[in-house]
Amino acid sequence: MTRILILCTGNSCRSQMAEGIVRTLDPLVEAHSAGTHPAARVHPMAVRVMKEIGVNIASAAPKSVDRYTGEAFDAVFTVCDHARETCPVFTGTVGLRLHQSFDDPALFSGTEEEVLQEFRRVRDQIRWFFTGVMSVLGGR
Repeated sequence: MTRILILCTGNSCRSQMAEGIVRTLDPLVEAHSAGTHPAARVHPMAVRVMKEIGVNIASAAPKSVDRYTGEAFDAVFTVCDHARETCPVFTGTVGLRLHQSFDDPALFSGTEEEVLQEFRRVRDQIRWFFTGVMSVLGGR
């Protein structure tokens, strides 16, 4: 089984959406997500836009990266620049370290519909990116 870890700052939007997407792409992948400074909860808009594509992350909770630092992963992804810069040293084995920064939709301001559109845009970028990455990782 392939194990991956997806990191961002708060583990409330981008990394949670990525974890949910990866879990639907390949049942043989054990996906985890965490944050360098975990938020109190997963952002409700992230839950909402993921539900629109049939992925339920409603029961997810932000976790600290500290709980994973000694574990082995086939790949560790950072999905924001801050997490990349502050990612702790892993004492476990890490096969690949990959970075792809996505905008934080929680920082977008506008009407509820405009914010929802931003969450959808970021979700779709994450889905596109991880669909491609998982097709390559599956062939390893």
